[in-house]
Amino acid sequence: MTHPIDIPRDPGAVALPATLHTALALAERGLPVLPLREGKGPMGNCRACRNNACDGRPNMKNPGPCACAAPCHAWAAATNDPHILTSPAWAGAWRQATAVAYHPGGAGFTVVDLDNVDAIAWARQNLPATRTVTSTRGEHWTYLGTMTSRNAVRPGVDIKSLMSYARWLGSGTGTMTPLPDAVRALAVKEPAAARPASRPVNAAAPDGGGKCPHRSAAYLERGIAMAEQRIEQAPDGIHRTVYRMFLAVLSAHGRCGCLTEVHIKRLFTAAQGRGESLRHCEDAWANAVAALGM
Repeated sequence: MTHPIDIPRDPGAVALPATLHTALALAERGLPVLPLREGKGPMGNCRACRNNACDGRPNMKNPGPCACAAPCHAWAAATNDPHILTSPAWAGAWRQATAVAYHPGGAGFTVVDLDNVDAIAWARQNLPATRTVTSTRGEHWTYLGTMTSRNAVRPGVDIKSLMSYARWLGSGTGTMTPLPDAVRALAVKEPAAARPASRPVNAAAPDGGGKCPHRSAAYLERGIAMAEQRIEQAPDGIHRTVYRMFLAVLSAHGRCGCLTEVHIKRLFTAAQGRGESLRHCEDAWANAVAALGM
């Protein structure tokens, strides 16, 4: 099979990283791919995009393609363009990469990530058979079709499709079947009224100086939406992730007067959706406020 770009054949040329070879082969098949650093996480933002500085940053409210030339924005940076994958802006990322991921939603797929034997047993009883790939701790079941991504839809089960990425673990076995309603139903949130905690949130927005000084009125909304997404999609260390997202939001917006109780409630709801208690949320918020001296 010929490749759509010229790969150096000169014996003196620097060999391409193995991860890039894998990525190019997948891109040739139409899969949007991206490099993963050690720990299976995406590459960090470049200097221009650090701390939410870039206007083109994709998020839950603005889910368009990544506007940066580097692989800065996780799933949104995924591409099947070989010229981008082999560009100088991506070279450093491939040298650091330990694995390759792909954007299932961008390829028209949904991955049901089953993390343990109990989750696999549940899937075999409740979901139609489809293409299956063995993962580090369990299996990936891949269906044809896209949907909203959501982690922890039940014990040991994550949904990876739109606005998400999945590690490439091989082609797997079996025939991919259409996305069933049983999987779509897993991403439907339970009504908030089902939660036993009814007391008000004991966390206030710090006093600010009035009008928000940032570049646009949408800046705060993008920041809150991205914090929600990162909490919802954190693979592990949820306590640490919640605290860091609270700290990031407060650092950017805690002193300008634009942060409201509604925004705090959104962050708390995202955290509670990952199993955090209301008390843990309040403690994390109070610790972030104290750390910033507010």
